[in-house]
Amino acid sequence: MTERKYRKLKTAQHLNRLMNWYYATRGPVSHIKPLAWVTSGAPVEILEAMGVATVYPENYGALCGAQRVATDLCQVSEAAGYAVDVCSYARTHIGSVLNSRQAPLGGLPRPNLLVACNNICGTVLKWYQALAQHYNVPFFLLDTPYIHGTQIDPHAVQYVAAQLEEFIAWVARHTGRRLSEKKFHQVLARSNEAVSLWREIRELCTARPSPLNAPDLFVAMAPIVVLRGTKAAVSYYRQLKAEVEERVAQGVGAVPEERFRLLWDNIAIWYRLYRLFGYFVDYGACFVVDTYTNAWSLSVDLDDPIEGLARTYTSVFINQSIQARAEIMTDMVRRFQVDGMVFHSNRSCKPYSLGQYELWRIVGERTGVPGLLIEADMCDSRVYAEEPIKTRIQAFMEALMGSRA
Repeated sequence: MTERKYRKLKTAQHLNRLMNWYYATRGPVSHIKPLAWVTSGAPVEILEAMGVATVYPENYGALCGAQRVATDLCQVSEAAGYAVDVCSYARTHIGSVLNSRQAPLGGLPRPNLLVACNNICGTVLKWYQALAQHYNVPFFLLDTPYIHGTQIDPHAVQYVAAQLEEFIAWVARHTGRRLSEKKFHQVLARSNEAVSLWREIRELCTARPSPLNAPDLFVAMAPIVVLRGTKAAVSYYRQLKAEVEERVAQGVGAVPEERFRLLWDNIAIWYRLYRLFGYFVDYGACFVVDTYTNAWSLSVDLDDPIEGLARTYTSVFINQSIQARAEIMTDMVRRFQVDGMVFHSNRSCKPYSLGQYELWRIVGERTGVPGLLIEADMCDSRVYAEEPIKTRIQAFMEALMGSRA
């Protein structure tokens, strides 16, 4: 990326301090107890309300990817027998467990509990089972049924809600902590406020020019994942929203002289985050919306918190049918006035990547917007081929320019 072209956010410093604090308090010598390792789709509000600290191995995998050490850690886990086809987040994290000397921050602190939800993928089940055997600690799996239609069935909500009640009892049994209704509502209210702010920040990108580009969104999403339900997350997103609103009011775009507005589908390619999007910036293209950061835009009904959590965590983007996802993407294309779609066929994330050609076809037919598919991996750089990807981006952008002319 041509750095002089790209406008960085002033609140990036606040985010850096916040995430440094988060990992500093959860380093390998951390004495925070009880501490749970959780997947990104787990009902963290319950743990936060019960005083259980949380760490996200997936977020740590993204950190390793951004620091370009994920591939080495993947090779550590592969040498121990884990297949190269396993998700690179899982291989990266397991590699950090097996050889913490190679891992950023010396790895993550030892967990007291393991909590996973299969709303994002099935890999988490075996990943966390392996961790449970390695550390000999309790493991809870929240099972969320796949939404085959365009609406979640009431019986599925009740099925997940019953598991959440069981989960509360399980946490209490293993930690001695009890769930305070007052604290629970406070945490949920903070979670909803942060989610609402995040949703409003993303909606501000409907402005022309867009105040944010995809790299901004991918980096800024960290607190909505790892600090959901906390005052720190709310404070950060208030500041970020104020800065983004200021950009909109002043007509300041993330990409100077914005000419094209694009949609991104799938997880970021962390080890090429700025360089990859820089190829698009050179053509005046800005990624104004994406499906990945949209996954953390669902709030919880406070009138019935357990059922609300069940509905929210079952409705995440990649736990929905192709038809439902196509409706969401079609709406994004129209509201954000998108000129083109870029699909990252992510070798690691099969649930996200399978069906992308069908999504491309459906959304393309409904909107007339063209698409591009690039093949890579979110963390494992061995799968990334620089020149072929660069060539495909060039051809795609030249086609957009031709159609515009």
